[in-house]
Amino acid sequence: MKNRWLVLVALSILVSVLPWGQRMDAQLEQNYQVIPDEAIRLRILADSNGEMDQQLKRQVRDDVNAEITEWVEDMTSIEEAREQIKTRLPEIEAIVGRTLESAHVNQTYTVEYGSNVKFPTKLYGTYIYPSGTYEAILITLGKGEGDNWWCVLFPPLCFLDFSNGTSVAQGEENEVEDPQEEKEVKFFVLELLDKLFS
Repeated sequence: MKNRWLVLVALSILVSVLPWGQRMDAQLEQNYQVIPDEAIRLRILADSNGEMDQQLKRQVRDDVNAEITEWVEDMTSIEEAREQIKTRLPEIEAIVGRTLESAHVNQTYTVEYGSNVKFPTKLYGTYIYPSGTYEAILITLGKGEGDNWWCVLFPPLCFLDFSNGTSVAQGEENEVEDPQEEKEVKFFVLELLDKLFS
């Protein structure tokens, strides 16, 4: 009777855990986007990782992204997108200023556009977006020492939150989730079943 109970528990684990892992992998693959070589990103650095600073970063993100998305949504060439962004950079600065003012925050900020904006490595599911310098608008709030948020403005991919992935900062590489871990759990369950039936 005890063995049957253990078999039922083990089968329940198999039924509930294994398909979930496969669904998660499928969902991550579905959400994965290859960023074209010619792309313009938006990166926003928060002043710190404090809750208020992170909330302010998200508000700046929403306000700036809502405006820029309208500019670039019908564009078909990166040259046109570059020209729009260059000429409208003062508008982006004004949006950031208004957002800080409406939040009653007296904080310095910078808005820059260039092809040498540094991005950290980002692990998004099982895909890695490598670190490097990319063409982007960089908004730095205060000291810019907090977690960042980024997306791709052109072609418009800001509906995907690339920052949902895991940042791989220098010295943190071994903290990234090991894809072998799930296989070890599956192996453990199969090993348990094997012991019960032998």
